[in-house]
Amino acid sequence: MDIEHVRSRFIKHFDGKTGNIYASPGRINLIGEHTDYNGGFVFPGAVDKGIMAEVRPNGTDTVMCYSIDLKDRVEFKVTDPEGPHTSWAKYIYGIVQEMRKLGVDVKGFNTAFSGDVPLGAGMSSSAALESCFAFALNDLFGDNKIAKWDMVLAGQATEHNYVGVKCGIMDQFASVFGKEGKLMRLDCRSREFEYFPFDPKGYRLVLVDSKVKHELASSAYNKRRQSCENVVAELQKKYADKVIETLRDADWDMLESVKANVSEEDYKRAHFVLGEKDRVLAVCDALEKGDYETVGAKMYETHYGLSKEYEVSCEELDFLNEVAKENGVTGSRIMGGGFGGCTINLVKEELYDKFIADAKAKYEAKYGKTPGVYDVVISEGSRRIS
Repeated sequence: MDIEHVRSRFIKHFDGKTGNIYASPGRINLIGEHTDYNGGFVFPGAVDKGIMAEVRPNGTDTVMCYSIDLKDRVEFKVTDPEGPHTSWAKYIYGIVQEMRKLGVDVKGFNTAFSGDVPLGAGMSSSAALESCFAFALNDLFGDNKIAKWDMVLAGQATEHNYVGVKCGIMDQFASVFGKEGKLMRLDCRSREFEYFPFDPKGYRLVLVDSKVKHELASSAYNKRRQSCENVVAELQKKYADKVIETLRDADWDMLESVKANVSEEDYKRAHFVLGEKDRVLAVCDALEKGDYETVGAKMYETHYGLSKEYEVSCEELDFLNEVAKENGVTGSRIMGGGFGGCTINLVKEELYDKFIADAKAKYEAKYGKTPGVYDVVISEGSRRIS
C-alpha cells in the first residue's frame, strides 16, 4: 500500500488539505472454513495487503468518497435513510450507520482510499474496507470510545444489513485484531482468542490465485448457511433437553441420529462442519509441537471436504490442489468462501520454485490464464499510520 499515492489522490480530489491515513489488512485463514457462523473455531492471520484510506472531517453532514482504484466518486448524507446504490460505497455507508448506532457521533468527511488486496482472491478486501473505516471513524469522531470488538461487529452488521451477505465474524476479526508474525485461534461463539506464533522454519505459505470468481458465491454462501440451520433445527427437536444453538453443539452421534430427517445435501454440509471443527483443534496441537506435516495433512482434508461435501470448490481450484499434491506440497486447500479465488499452500522451501513454475505452466496450458502468486506475510491489524 502506497501512502504517497493515497495522499496525492486525496489532495487532488478534495480541497488540498490533508487528513489522517488509516490502514486495515486483508486476511488468510490457515484452516477453519465455514465454521465461524456455526459457532466453531477459525485460524486466521492478517496479511501485508489491505485497504488504505485518507480521511478528514469536512464540517458538513455529507460523506464524500473517492475510490482511487475505480476512479469513482460517491456522496451521501450521514443521515440518508437509503444510502448509495454503488456497491463499493454501501460498505462505507453501512459502517457510518453502524458506528452511529454504537454512539459514535459521525459527521461528514472526505475520503480517498485504495487497496492492494487482490479482488476475488478470498482475502477479504470487503472486511479490510469495513475495518479501515470503523477504526478511522472511531478515531476521528468517537475519541476511541468503542472497543475493537465493536468495530468487528459493526463490519459484520454492514455485510448483513447493507450488502446482503450473512457472514460470520472471522474476516473483520482478523483485520482488526491481527498481529505481525502471529496467527489467531478464535472461538467464534465465546469470542475468546489466542495468538499463536507462526514462523514455520523451512516452509513458505503461498496463495495461488485461480483468477476465477463464479458469480453464485454470495447466494450459494447464504444457501450453505441455511443448510446448517436446517440441521440445527432437527437437532433441537430431537434433543430438546440440550442447548443446541449451532453445529458447534453437535457431535457425530447426534448428527447420525437425525440423518434420516434432513436432506442428503444438508447432511453433507453438516458433516463437513463437524469434521472441520475437529481439524482446527488438531492443527492447533500440531502447531504447538512444530508438526507442519500434520498441519498440511489437515489442509488437504479440508480441501476434500470443501470440494465434495460442502461443494464450494470449482474445477480450477481442484486442479491447483492436484498440482500441489503432485509437487509434494505439504498442505493445500481452497481458502475463503469458495467458488473461485485462491488455494493456500504450505510448501517446503526446497520445493517452492518448482511448484510455482509447474502450477503456472500447467494452469496456463489448461485454462489459458496465468494464476496469481502471493507470498503470505503475517502483518498488523487496523491502525492509524499518520
